[in-house]
Amino acid sequence: MEYDETELQNFRDNPKTQYIVEQFDELTKKLEASQKFAEDEPDMAELAKEEINSIQTQQKEIFEEMQKILTVAKEEEEKPYGVVFEVRAGAGGDEASLFAEELAQMYMKYAEIQGWQRSMQHESRSSSGGYKEAAFEIISSKVYDDLRFETGVHRVQRIPVTEKQGRIHTSTASVAVLPMRKKPKVNINPGDFEMEFSRSGGAGGQNVNKVETAVRLVHTPTGLDVRVEGRSQLKNRELAMTMLTAKLEALHEEEEARKHASVRKNQIGTGDRSEKIRTYNFPQNRITDHRIKVSWHNIEGVLSGQLDAIIEALHKASEEDETV
Repeated sequence: MEYDETELQNFRDNPKTQYIVEQFDELTKKLEASQKFAEDEPDMAELAKEEINSIQTQQKEIFEEMQKILTVAKEEEEKPYGVVFEVRAGAGGDEASLFAEELAQMYMKYAEIQGWQRSMQHESRSSSGGYKEAAFEIISSKVYDDLRFETGVHRVQRIPVTEKQGRIHTSTASVAVLPMRKKPKVNINPGDFEMEFSRSGGAGGQNVNKVETAVRLVHTPTGLDVRVEGRSQLKNRELAMTMLTAKLEALHEEEEARKHASVRKNQIGTGDRSEKIRTYNFPQNRITDHRIKVSWHNIEGVLSGQLDAIIEALHKASEEDETV
């Protein structure tokens, strides 16, 4: 059997397969020696043939193993190793910002229950104390699979604490779940970015307040931007690029989803962050997901991070769509 030399060289160059390709090369030398022996000693050709077949079988197994290793490695590179959550207050003033913070805390608490690494990267608060917008990072190979259907507009219906006449108000907040990958799916042109530096806000010691460590990164062609705060400007720059790349990938995926909406499978809703996906009705203690038309009656539990029932229902609906 002939093997592609370019592919074999890739195996030799890749640290994941270098140790195995050495075995393959040793077998190649043995194969050549056995073939020469068969030519030089016709009387021993039958015995040599058995040796040749054995070596070729071993080579085939090793070659297939190396192919599998690199296929798995490629899949791991493309698989999200974590996500950036963006939560923004929508319609509803102070009540919307308070709801946005509750949603952010809900996902952070879920991550805590799962034992995932999590960190706040940027927050902008309203006069009421809630979030106008916030971005936080959760690191886990499982987080995107679990929470990928959370992107969209979440709506809350309740009586605000400031409401004097007991009227129910409706407010909204939007959530975007942005996958982070080791190998981006979109091409990044370094010339398309502008970077700004400023002082980080909030508590954090003299360094945070006096040194321009906060980073704002803008992708000029799209206008997308991120802001990361912390003590290390270098780390903030790296994270800002990771987050903005995730945003660009999410934008690309949304555009692709819209193009292929009529034939799309394994998709709950449109996947667009402007789609209204869920309502949290406090007077009736009911949460309804409008995409799958299912309701639950445990708002306080869900907001404390108990999302398992919702996640399971969304995944079940997604799996059922695959069979259509």
